Amino acid sequence: MLRPEEKKIAKFQADYATPVDFCKVLESDIESLYLLAFLLTANHEDAEQCFGATVDAAFKEQGVFKKWAPSWVKRSLIKNAIQITSPLSGRGMGKRDLWSVAQRGMPGGDEIDAVTRLVPLERFIFVMSFLERYSASECSVLLGCSMEKVVQVRTRALRGLPEPDALLPRAESMFSRSLQVTA
Repeated sequence: MLRPEEKKIAKFQADYATPVDFCKVLESDIESLYLLAFLLTANHEDAEQCFGATVDAAFKEQGVFKKWAPSWVKRSLIKNAIQITSPLSGRGMGKRDLWSVAQRGMPGGDEIDAVTRLVPLERFIFVMSFLERYSASECSVLLGCSMEKVVQVRTRALRGLPEPDALLPRAESMFSRSLQVTA
């Protein structure tokens, strides 16, 4: 029979995410996670590499509560995209792919392509702050730049995007639906 202390420890350990828990998150969110990776890297090959690195990291991780597994996966994916793309390096744009060509007929391709046309740092800050709702402080820490830079670049990114009405002739924009804005 377990003593009360041992029961608490056993319950505490059961609260941590296992590889099976991470697999469930990855499987249920695979499309939105891949889209996030593509938006950040603007390249299908890099997005696949980013997703693969996130899967590898999930199987090695042992200190994440089950309830935090989905947000941990997204944060890990963003960190991997930063590492792969190096948005602060200013080393150029790299090879960009068009989502609309690869995903023919899928709504939202023009909006996704508009985001991927942003320069890397603008793209990262736009995606992280507007689509993933990270604070300027969180963006600053993850990207390794000042909060002032994040605010300046975020403003430039918004100016670099076409108006939603220019992308879609309809009054209702599909921008938020197609990019699956998350909380």
